[in-house]
Amino acid sequence: MRNGRPLLAASAVAIAATAAAYAFGGPGAEAAAPKGRVATPVKATENCVADARYPKRQLRGVWIATVKNIDWPSATGLSPAKQRAEYVRILDNAVKRNLNAVFVQIRPASDALYKSPYEPWSQYLTGTPGKDPGWDPLPFLTAEAHKRGLEFHAWFNPYRAAYDTNTARLPASHPARQHPDWLVKYGSLLYYNPGLPQVREHVVKVVTDVVKRYDIDGVHFDDYFYPYPGGGGAFNDTAAFRRYGDGAKLADWRRGNVNKLVAQVHKAVHATKKDVKFGISPFGIWRNKAQDPSGSATAGMSAYDSIYADARAWIKAGTVDYVMPQLYWPRGFQAADYKALVPWWANEVKGTDVRLYIGQALYRVGATDVPAWTKAGELPAHLKLNRSYKQVDGDVYFSAKQIGANPLKVMDRLVKEHYARPALLPLPKGQKGDPPAKPSGLKAQGSVLKWNAVPGARSYAVYKVPTSGETCSATDSRNLVAVVSGPSFATKAPGQYLVTSLDPLTRESAPSEATVSPV
Repeated sequence: MRNGRPLLAASAVAIAATAAAYAFGGPGAEAAAPKGRVATPVKATENCVADARYPKRQLRGVWIATVKNIDWPSATGLSPAKQRAEYVRILDNAVKRNLNAVFVQIRPASDALYKSPYEPWSQYLTGTPGKDPGWDPLPFLTAEAHKRGLEFHAWFNPYRAAYDTNTARLPASHPARQHPDWLVKYGSLLYYNPGLPQVREHVVKVVTDVVKRYDIDGVHFDDYFYPYPGGGGAFNDTAAFRRYGDGAKLADWRRGNVNKLVAQVHKAVHATKKDVKFGISPFGIWRNKAQDPSGSATAGMSAYDSIYADARAWIKAGTVDYVMPQLYWPRGFQAADYKALVPWWANEVKGTDVRLYIGQALYRVGATDVPAWTKAGELPAHLKLNRSYKQVDGDVYFSAKQIGANPLKVMDRLVKEHYARPALLPLPKGQKGDPPAKPSGLKAQGSVLKWNAVPGARSYAVYKVPTSGETCSATDSRNLVAVVSGPSFATKAPGQYLVTSLDPLTRESAPSEATVSPV
């Protein structure tokens, strides 16, 4: 629910390319060996107790919304050069904060911010639906993210067909004009009918095309499935229900339609490129305990009953690689307490191959309608609470604009308290495969570490060994100083260093070792 409509109300009703590095230094940094000291042999310490402040692997992401030019591009009609410059600034802000993933909206409403053979160019590029912007942004978007060690997830909206109910104003090539029988008008929007097999086939075709042709790391759906209730009357899918309902109850049939699409997309993504991830960021409340004993201790809108999104079914079926519930409420909020929702979601993924990340409401920080959001400590407290649940593998922030704005200086505080060190991305559960070879030819040239590029490696992790010679690099990130995209790293202090290779999934090689001598 991130198109400008307040999420809080709905719940109450019921985030330089050459550097390619995350910030180094900060808490936990080790002092260099005094000048003249002989380097101590490196010894990997097997008995390290992981320091929760410096997780070895943690997803730290930001949503980059294009719909209505929320985040990027900032306005329609910008030149390609200005669009590129804006995007680079967003990425550099993410890197500055030690984030490691971006979720970029490339299909807001059956349109495309890339050159699609199936859907027209998005109006959010040029201001005119279907108008060619003069370049294909997606190769640039993915390449610039990868240069900075950021994982790139392509964010699609599956069912939204148009923000204009007058199809005559849409490009002639728009699927909504070519297939008017697919459409359901709801309020001021057009939706594709989730009950039609043809709609599911089209969405799968669109997603598969992107996975096949572009270097993306993930496919991402947000919380929009059947439309949120309010203002649109009844969703008129009666004819499709009569044809395809097969005796089911309407609500069960609708949930089944969404479940079918999720399963089809998951299968198609992995059949096209097995290492590309597929995940969804559902509305934060599956069901309330008052509706279902298995639900959460909340009293807000139920995604299961209102928008027919059954995240619990996707987790059980294994048709998503991760879930990222949008827990956009503070601790103690009566209708949807963050402290009640995190353990509920953690319990749901326990024992499964589904990763859990938390969608965080950075855009709410500083809002005055809920007192908790006026406090700079609320969002950092969320991450501290998450440490109590080992199933929580990271957080994603809505949205990129606020990463730069830094409301109440909360991003500064998040970095200081939680992101002082870089982190590698969590590995997909159940994913098999060998790590890349370790870097060869590692040597120090003055203060710069250089090594040979490793085939199959996208980036490299650089660790600074403590003066004791004992490193906890296999346990947590207390010794991790950078993740870089190229085979070199300018150190800031003499001492011993380890460098490992990382493939696109961040499977990590054995380390190579080199010493940077004092000047």
